[in-house]
Amino acid sequence: MIRHPAFIVEPWAVRECRLHTDVLAQTESVFALSNGHIGLRGNLDEGEPHGLPGTYLNSVYELRPLPYAEAGYGYPESGQTVVNVTNGKVIRLLVDDEPFDVRYGTLHHHERVLDLREGTLVRKVGWTSPAGADVHITSTRMVSFTHRAVAAISYEVRAVDRALNVVVQSELVANETVPRPGDDPRAAAALEAPLLLEENLIARDGVAVMVHRTRASGLRVAAAMRHEIDGPANTSVEPSGGGDVNRVTVATRLERGHSLRLIKFFAYGWSAQRSRPAMHDQVVAALAAARLTGWDGLRAEQRRYLDDFWAGADVEVEGDTEVQQAVRFGLFHLLQAGARLERRPIAGKGLTGSGYDGHAFWDTETFVLPVLTYTHCRAAADALAWRASILPLAERRAAQLGFEGAAFPWRTINGEECSGYWPAGTAAVHINADIADAVVRYVDASEDEEFERESGVPLLVSTARLWCAIGHHDVEGRFRIDGVTGPDEYSAVADNNVYTNIMARRNMRAAVDVCLRHQDRAEQLGVTLEEVATWRDAAAAMFIPYDERLGVHPQSEGFTRHAVWDFAGTKPEQYPLLLHFPYFDLYRKQVVKQADLVLALHMCGDSFTAEEKARDFAYYEALTVRDSSLSACTQAVLAAEVGQLELAHAYLGEAALMDLRDLEHNTRDGVHMASLAGAWTGLVAGFGGMRSGRGRMCFAPRLPSAITRLAFRLRYRGRLLRVEVTPGTATYELLEGPPITVDHHGGEVTVGRRAVTRPIPPNPFPHLEVHQPVGREPAPRRPLTA
Repeated sequence: MIRHPAFIVEPWAVRECRLHTDVLAQTESVFALSNGHIGLRGNLDEGEPHGLPGTYLNSVYELRPLPYAEAGYGYPESGQTVVNVTNGKVIRLLVDDEPFDVRYGTLHHHERVLDLREGTLVRKVGWTSPAGADVHITSTRMVSFTHRAVAAISYEVRAVDRALNVVVQSELVANETVPRPGDDPRAAAALEAPLLLEENLIARDGVAVMVHRTRASGLRVAAAMRHEIDGPANTSVEPSGGGDVNRVTVATRLERGHSLRLIKFFAYGWSAQRSRPAMHDQVVAALAAARLTGWDGLRAEQRRYLDDFWAGADVEVEGDTEVQQAVRFGLFHLLQAGARLERRPIAGKGLTGSGYDGHAFWDTETFVLPVLTYTHCRAAADALAWRASILPLAERRAAQLGFEGAAFPWRTINGEECSGYWPAGTAAVHINADIADAVVRYVDASEDEEFERESGVPLLVSTARLWCAIGHHDVEGRFRIDGVTGPDEYSAVADNNVYTNIMARRNMRAAVDVCLRHQDRAEQLGVTLEEVATWRDAAAAMFIPYDERLGVHPQSEGFTRHAVWDFAGTKPEQYPLLLHFPYFDLYRKQVVKQADLVLALHMCGDSFTAEEKARDFAYYEALTVRDSSLSACTQAVLAAEVGQLELAHAYLGEAALMDLRDLEHNTRDGVHMASLAGAWTGLVAGFGGMRSGRGRMCFAPRLPSAITRLAFRLRYRGRLLRVEVTPGTATYELLEGPPITVDHHGGEVTVGRRAVTRPIPPNPFPHLEVHQPVGREPAPRRPLTA
């Protein structure tokens, strides 16, 4: 865990002013660069020391065995794990024959800066070799948003106090040694040197190309590099290589105060079908385009791309400088994860690390896509297009389980289920409704009728069919969905999980609506009027459990009759509970890993009254231990909605600082995409009170005492809207597009050329009492006032 102040707090950058080798892996994740296609962990240029080497291509994976103590029908036979592909980041330096290594000699200064407006990682180093040679090193690294296949590094070394012999070695390296992925020796064996060399070539024009193929999954990966060198007249350039290494060695003598600069362009591509020559040509062509644009051109394009993004996505926070930095850091990483998806998934860790084996989960649709939908909707469309592309696999999985419709995978890379834990991989069917919800949200915000017709209709129809296949009408006429696992992973295979049932109801109603709007498309999918009526009837009869005795909704049927977990008797070191207690004990107690019923209050707020939300929130606060990074942002939103503004601020801080402070102790494996999204969600949906749907945006803003101003921008239906909130007022300003009518605390406001300001009404629940399990209270952002 990052226990020291590793990063300077500033609004538009993440700056490390001193190298902390004890948290190298964590900073490699924080400083990772990506564009949704290529991902480069923030490893040091020279490659060593490192925490976890990592270069990733979206959806490049290797197969590995899934071990089972006892086999069962429908269990996946193999898993998928993201592959560390050919590393093009490596640039080694020798000064008078001494290798530059931060562990040797004297490190006078070492600074790394992730610039959120430039889209670059800049490193500045002052080092004296063991032999007394002083050099300054400056490197700038980028992964291009405008050139999907391209990354580039500018590397400059300067002799400080005397003439020096300098050698720079730029490399492509495959099959690097990485830490073993767990204790299973079979999985480790499958992932040891997963790339089989097919080509290693250095052409006359200086282009170096390597092509590999994964052993089991059969994916072909190509990488190439080319250099531009600016140095003294006596500089020599010598290419070499063999096996899994390709190297260009640059040697020169630098006079005092003189520099050698190397610009490295490197490119990647992969395919399951294209031939080796085709992949070779693809990466060579990408290099040619990058070289034509040039280093300065790439940087200028990167800045313009980010200027456009921030113009429609920026969030301004006054009163909490850490959250200000964190929300921009989070937005930057979300953009990196989704900018060039092009029908590929957004994994739980993006392309910043190998955590969760590189899998995509329901986190994407529920936490990440809502942010991208209102800030960079093209990325949301691409992610949902990927879901549409794997629909045949989801339908095949449903058929294997004996159901109609589609059963989307709980965790996957290529679209096939690869969870060996059946209560999630089989029973966590709410992912179907999560995908449907994301489709409806995207279409509502974008008015993308072509997407709705071509991808939305099949997704909504197939997901709705599953609900009718797994649910049934009981003797009282209620539609039940039994034996499912909801968002809370401390409750599994339960009957009528409220979140699942309400989301399924919304899913089926959306399927009815879309089939009526696109009747010919629905007919192509075999939808009949009788089937539409079946969805409508099931939605109308959906059973939503309610505990009349307590006046709250049970998380699932019978949940509030379980014994309450012994929180007072649980030691701090026994969290997370799943590592210290058997699931059998967790599943039959009232203890909540992450927001579940409370997530339903947020996602389906129109299904509850304001009073029900307040009672439900207070009840589940006392049971939720937040052993998942997915919880704090949702609790922040609902705390704000029921007037618990200081508590909401505390939860916001936890979500926002999840990776910058390594709060879950696993940032080394990659950043938490959902929690990074949660910083935006806590501010915009929480303190901004933003909700949307059916062509309408609604706001109910209120601020905690420490935040004196909040401003955010949203893209919705061809408009760019800016909302600014102060303790007493909210101002709505239309920056682009035609006038729009929004809701402000239940009243209509038409926003046109002139900004409109409205007062904020008093807190509706000033006396609501809430408390958390002993020892699980979020750290306050500042001492709470009476």
